[in-house]
Amino acid sequence: MTSSSTNLPIPQKSIRHRSSSVGRIDVGDTSSPSLSTMPTTKSSRRRSIARLAELQDKSSTDSAIVHKLYVGFTELTYRHTWIWPLIVLLIAFATFFLSAPDGQIHQFLEDMIVPSYHIPGTDQYAKGVNDFKFVGFYAIFFTFLREFMMCCVLRPISCWFGITKEAKQKRFLEQTYAMFYYGMTGPFGLWIMSRLPLWYFETTPFYEQYPHKTHDVFFKIYYLGQAAFWVQQSVVLILQLEKPRKDFKELVLHHIITIALIWCSYRFHFTWMGLAVYITMDVSDFFLAFSKTLNYLDSPITAPFFVIFIGVWVYLRHYINLKILWSVLTEFRSVGDFELNWDTQQYKCWISQPITFFLIFALQLVNFYWLVLIFRILYRYIFTGVGKDERSDDEDEDSTDDSTDESKKSQ
Repeated sequence: MTSSSTNLPIPQKSIRHRSSSVGRIDVGDTSSPSLSTMPTTKSSRRRSIARLAELQDKSSTDSAIVHKLYVGFTELTYRHTWIWPLIVLLIAFATFFLSAPDGQIHQFLEDMIVPSYHIPGTDQYAKGVNDFKFVGFYAIFFTFLREFMMCCVLRPISCWFGITKEAKQKRFLEQTYAMFYYGMTGPFGLWIMSRLPLWYFETTPFYEQYPHKTHDVFFKIYYLGQAAFWVQQSVVLILQLEKPRKDFKELVLHHIITIALIWCSYRFHFTWMGLAVYITMDVSDFFLAFSKTLNYLDSPITAPFFVIFIGVWVYLRHYINLKILWSVLTEFRSVGDFELNWDTQQYKCWISQPITFFLIFALQLVNFYWLVLIFRILYRYIFTGVGKDERSDDEDEDSTDDSTDESKKSQ
């Protein structure tokens, strides 16, 4: 399940480049832009210029100095979008550690920060409403982590590589963060799978040991952490009022399907199947982000890695996911109990089978749409020599030019 508002990298080729509208489609990229890389509006740029001008004014009174501090903090949080999420996290942690352990506030924060429903005498955790609090809190954490990485870590790295053009730098930040995130969740998910009977993408255990009502702490943190990541992505997507991507509708559909899969699989105990789907998306997203990053760096290995990426994409997002989809048709009913029993939480039944099939199939349709575009890009690269990554630079350059013009007018 998968990453940012950028486009699929088109391998560079040492021939004459020609413009292509295909290069402007965000193929397979499933994460929303971050707060720091969202398109800036003219009004927000005007306000920033006005604040900078106000900070340059001479101040003599105490009230004027206090007002300057407020204006300066506002401009600082405008440039560093990680500050407000950090403040919220610090307040929550400070209140948690300083409050009385038996107090209601402490208990509420503990439900948000620490996994709930540990079963005494075991290493297993059950499920409950407190898990919503956990997801909400770590959605804020992922907001902070993403914005901090982009503003304070990845942006200096992009400058070190000589990527200073705003539009290209934003795409570079989004993809390198995707590499960072999926580079951790992919191996972590594979490690969790290796400790379970479903290794390596075995489908029969999905149904043999169903329902999976409890999990160890690593599985629970992984699953709810992924839910928090996708909730955070969906919130940013809602905040993104503009639609710069050509596949914006497909992106929204992917987010809806993903959130539905996460909630349904967790609530109705199909988490082993959900784990397998998570891994296929995370690992392929890492290769996707890596391929794009190589393209931005004009790396000589961009072309061969692009081919490797296509192989990984086809294997994980199609072969493995179709294998899971086929198991829903062939093993869902025949392996393990097949009945609806609310008392025992046995939900593998006549109604959950078509719902499960529909959600995974819908995800497969979106991935197949992107696969067609991937092969179209590959075809144009091989047979027409189109190696230039046009994307939506024109719009970004216009925005930058507008900002420059406004800055000149204010001087």
